Amino acid sequence: MQKIRVKIPWPEGLHMRPASRVVAVVRTFHSTVRLRLGNSVAEASSMLSLVALCASLNAVVDVEVSGDDELEALQAVAACFELPAVSTGQHG
Repeated sequence: MQKIRVKIPWPEGLHMRPASRVVAVVRTFHSTVRLRLGNSVAEASSMLSLVALCASLNAVVDVEVSGDDELEALQAVAACFELPAVSTGQHG
């Protein structure tokens, strides 16, 4: 089993859009991926499970991955929680 801690970077928390991205990434691997927040555990292959985790901005979540391709899956899931630089469209 591989584990990593990530911080929720989205102002709205782990809502539908980022959850769907995580689910899409997880479903490309054979490994089982779970997100743990306190005593709550979410199956990362389930949109409903991820959203029900109610992970808010800056919440620290443990990602646990087990399976044949766990290292690759862990790296891919961790990348989902890294925000790319985006333009705000404001000029100053």
